Amino acid sequence: MGFIELFILAIGLAMDTFAVGICIGLTFKKITIKKALTVGLYFGIFQAAMPVIGYFAATLFAERVTYFSSWIAFGLLCFIGGKMILDSFKKDDCPTDSESEQSLKFAKMLPLAIATSIDALAIGVSFAFLEVSLLPAVTLIGVTTLILSIIGLKIGNLFGLKFRSKAQVLGGIILILIGVRILLEHFGIL
Repeated sequence: MGFIELFILAIGLAMDTFAVGICIGLTFKKITIKKALTVGLYFGIFQAAMPVIGYFAATLFAERVTYFSSWIAFGLLCFIGGKMILDSFKKDDCPTDSESEQSLKFAKMLPLAIATSIDALAIGVSFAFLEVSLLPAVTLIGVTTLILSIIGLKIGNLFGLKFRSKAQVLGGIILILIGVRILLEHFGIL
């Protein structure tokens, strides 16, 4: 996987955090640098850590499934992308705390960070099969997520929910297309 593919993958993975950032942004009257960095770092760190966990978990059993690696990557990416697209049609569940500061507390941010990074765990599994250079990949994913979640926070604060479902659909489509490309490469079509 080259830089462009990894960057597109990072954008696709960050669409969930972008959408959640929009929701969080709705709860604030004013976005400060501290609030933006808090949200961005939670999401960026978890989004970077989960592929590492998935990668090392997959390497434990990689020898047994190497033949199926392209199919596994394709299946995981299509599943995650499809889930993101389906989730875009669900009813909004943005936080509505009257005191917006509560939404940045550890007890609120930790579950959000874990939930939005589960997709990255599965991507880490596919990285092991695709022999992706892990450190540059997770750094790019983490930084991209940090930036896009901060942008989502600001957009949520300015424009509301208008873009949430579109971001999830776009992220899902990107992941599915990357999965299809991996499978086509497996068959020697690309």
